[in-house]
Amino acid sequence: MSYKLQLEKFEGPLDLLLYLIKKNDIDICDIPIATITDQYMAYIATMKLLNLEVVGDFLVMAATLMQIKSKMLLPPDPLANPEEIEDPRSELVRRLQEYQQFKQVAEGLKEKEIFRQSLFSRLVDEEAMNQIKEDSKEIFIEASLFDLISAFNEAIRKIPEKQPYEVDEDQFTVEGQIHGILHRLVEFPKISLRELFNKASCKMEVICTFVAILELVRLKEIVAFQRRAFEDIEITRNMSNEVAPLAD
Repeated sequence: MSYKLQLEKFEGPLDLLLYLIKKNDIDICDIPIATITDQYMAYIATMKLLNLEVVGDFLVMAATLMQIKSKMLLPPDPLANPEEIEDPRSELVRRLQEYQQFKQVAEGLKEKEIFRQSLFSRLVDEEAMNQIKEDSKEIFIEASLFDLISAFNEAIRKIPEKQPYEVDEDQFTVEGQIHGILHRLVEFPKISLRELFNKASCKMEVICTFVAILELVRLKEIVAFQRRAFEDIEITRNMSNEVAPLAD
């Protein structure tokens, strides 16, 4: 696939580690390095598959994880004082805790910014206000890039391998999937990502669909959200963005 995607807002390696720790319900001070490293490397493999041009920083962290994993496999020095032996994970834990604190502060400032903006909100018509009230009955969580990659990996695993002798013409493109997704969102206000992937007939269609979703998120044409953390992801049009008419 020659299509390359550059994301303006992309979570970094520490974000991925915090995501995996939360998803696996792990104590940040007692990280099972072998498990986390395996899962981390699986995400990197997916990024390479999708031609995401941000893998460099992730590879540096992968090397750090592998180094920690190697140190933990070595037997302790029998001559060393047990109290002086440092846990190989301690520096990584410190970085994660520090980064987590910065993220919490940033999120708090973002919430204050959103609140201040709401004090000077623009007037909307009655129909739009009723729609906002209806939508506000449920609380949604914006899906992160790693949530999207998890959904993508699940979809890829479900696609059966084709027989080697079968040769199909490449029917799917990212541009075509973008057009198709936007047309579906005209008919349906919300689309389940799982259902969208389940309709795919091959891995190439899943890949093109996923990259199309990332591109639409980047362009702020759609919003990806979850009702609860790590649950099914849905997409909808970004109503705060100007909606241009679709070409036939």
